[in-house]
Amino acid sequence: MSDLTDSAVPRLPPPGEISGFGVRLRLWRAGDEAALLRGLSDAEFQRWNTPLVRVRTEEGAAELVRRRREGWERAEMAQFCVVADGDGSGSGGGAYGPGGGPYGPDGAILGSVGLGMLDLRQRSGRVGYWVLPEARGHGVARRALEVCTRWAFEQAGLHRIELGHAIGHDASCRIAERCGYRYEGTQRDAMFQEGRLDLFRDVHMHARIATDPAPDPTVTATTAGQGATGQSETGQGQSSSFSHRSGSSSRR
Repeated sequence: MSDLTDSAVPRLPPPGEISGFGVRLRLWRAGDEAALLRGLSDAEFQRWNTPLVRVRTEEGAAELVRRRREGWERAEMAQFCVVADGDGSGSGGGAYGPGGGPYGPDGAILGSVGLGMLDLRQRSGRVGYWVLPEARGHGVARRALEVCTRWAFEQAGLHRIELGHAIGHDASCRIAERCGYRYEGTQRDAMFQEGRLDLFRDVHMHARIATDPAPDPTVTATTAGQGATGQSETGQGQSSSFSHRSGSSSRR
């Protein structure tokens, strides 16, 4: 058994754009403050999440963008803005066609996905996501989660990613399971209650490891009560469609 050295510890790759399954992930940047504030202020987000520091203004959102960029540089987090991939390059022929289909024009902000609690020596992290109200119901969350997960395993060198959600958040539970995050148990009092920092609630813990099979997030369930069996939204079979462009394309 060899000793771990600094050279053996995986490092975050340079930030860049990641495309797949009709969505594109890029860094949050100047000009995104209004959308970021709207997402963090959304009643559904606040129902299931209680941040330690609330973002209440666009100035606060700008500060959060700066902290996220610094967190990437320190390899503490990798937070992405999810936007519409209007050219369809990431969806095996373009599930939504030119212009982003129901998601709006190319580059329209849809939500957020990212990794926190990163431990690159242990090769682990925890993933989270949210979607803006107008983009819900079109599979954005599971597509963004799958693209982020594949990037984390294939480019960032992670081995295990955890996904936790408050008990009762059934939509998040379904997204986790359909993206291959297996339910591993219940953690007691592992999350703050809605809007409270003095009360707690239990959390369902899911996880996926690098050797687990990668699902197709475009597959839709066809029958209730029979699991996530179904066919691709494009009418095609399994599609890996994932690409990563590192460099300065997402820096501004």
